[in-house]
Amino acid sequence: MLTHMFVIKDHIIKIQLIITETILLYIKNTSNPKLHPYLFVCSSSCCPRLQVTLSSVCNETKTMLRYFIPIPKTKTIVLGNVIKFTEKETKTELNISLSRKQVEDSISRSSHGVEAIVREDLVRIKAYLLFLRYMIDHMNKPCNQEISNRFTKNLMIRWSSGLNLDCKSSNGLSLASIFQPKSTPFFQSKDMLFELHMILFIYALKLREKAMVLASKADMVESTKAYREAAGVFDSVCKIGHTDWSYIEKFPELTSPVCSSLKLLCLAEGQAVTANKAKEKGTSASLVAKLHYGVTQFVAEANASLLSKTNTQVKQLSSRFLDYVSTLGALHELKSGKHLAESLESEGELGEAIGVLRRSLARAKLTTQCRSDTWKSIFKKEREQVITMMNKYENLNESMMLQRIPLEADLPTLQGDKIVKLIPYIDTK
Repeated sequence: MLTHMFVIKDHIIKIQLIITETILLYIKNTSNPKLHPYLFVCSSSCCPRLQVTLSSVCNETKTMLRYFIPIPKTKTIVLGNVIKFTEKETKTELNISLSRKQVEDSISRSSHGVEAIVREDLVRIKAYLLFLRYMIDHMNKPCNQEISNRFTKNLMIRWSSGLNLDCKSSNGLSLASIFQPKSTPFFQSKDMLFELHMILFIYALKLREKAMVLASKADMVESTKAYREAAGVFDSVCKIGHTDWSYIEKFPELTSPVCSSLKLLCLAEGQAVTANKAKEKGTSASLVAKLHYGVTQFVAEANASLLSKTNTQVKQLSSRFLDYVSTLGALHELKSGKHLAESLESEGELGEAIGVLRRSLARAKLTTQCRSDTWKSIFKKEREQVITMMNKYENLNESMMLQRIPLEADLPTLQGDKIVKLIPYIDTK
C-alpha cells in the first residue's frame, strides 16, 4: 500500500512538472502574461519554478524608472470666435474649432496612467491630425489662396509651453518642469504648421505615456513598440519647417535639440524594456549586459543633444529632468556591469568578474545624485544586488579560486548593442 502511495505521488510530481514547463514556455513566448487563473492559484510547493518566474517578471517591471513629461497647454476657441475655412472648389466647410474640441478636452484632463483613457486620447489626437493635414493641403492650393489669407489673418490659436511650466503631468502627478523660465505666456501664430507641430508633439507624449502604462502591466512587446512609435513622431517633429521663427526660442517643443533628445530618450526607454524582456526569456548574461549598456549609450546621446543649445535657447534645465536622465543612464550601466560579471564568472574568470563589480559600484557612487525617493529606492535595490553578488564572488575567490583581480585598466570594458529602432511616423492623408 505504501509503495502504491509513493508511485502515485511520483506521478503527481511528474504531472506538476509537465504543467509547470508548459506554463513557463507560455510565459516566455507571450508578450503579455495575462495568464489563465490557474497560474495564480498554484502553490509554491506545486510549481516553485513558476513562482520564481512570475516573481522575476514583477521585479523587473518594478525596477523601471518612470517620468511623465508635462503636456503643453492651449487656449480653447470659444463659440463666438469659431474658425471656419471653406474650400473654393468643393464649397466644403472645415470647422477647426469643432474638430479641435475633443483634443482640447484630452489635453485638459488627467489620464492618471489609465490605459483606456490614454488610448482614447490617442484616437482623438490622431483624428485631429488627419483633419489638420487635410486642411493644410487645401489651404496651400493656389485656387484657395485668397480664402487662406483671410482665414490666417483672423487665426487665434494659442499655445503655452508645457516644458516651461511648473505643472502637473498628463497622469496627474505633480512634477517640476523641464524648463523653468520666470513667465509662461501663451503664444499665438498665424502659421498652421505651429498648430501641427504642437499636436504632433502631444501625440508623441501620449504614445510614450501608453508605453509606460503597458510596461507597468508587463506587456513588454507592445510597450517597446509604443516607445518606438513615439520616437518616430518626435523625429518627424524635428523636420517640420516653420515660416515664422520669432517664437521658436521661447518654445522648447519647437527646437530640434529638445525633440531629438526626446526621440533618443524614447529609444533608451524602449531598449530598457527590451533588456528586461531578454532577461525574462533566459537570454545569455553577456547579451543582456550589452542591451543594458545600449540604454546608457542612448541616454548619453539624448543628454548631449539636450545640452547642445543650453547657452542660447535653454537657459534653465529642471533638476528633476536631469536627475531622470542621469539616473536612467547610471542605473543601466550598473545593470550592464552586473550581467557582464555574471557572464565572466560563468566562464571561470572570477577575478575579472570581481573587478567589474567593484568598478561598477565606484562609478554608480560618482554618477548618481537623484532627488526622487522612488528613483533612489530603485537604484539602491540594484546596488544592493551588485554588492551581494560581489561579496559572494569575493568569498568564493578567497576560499577556492584564488584568482588575481586585474587593475581597472586591464578589465573588460562595457559594450553596448543598441537594437531598438524608431518606427517612422507616416502621415495618413
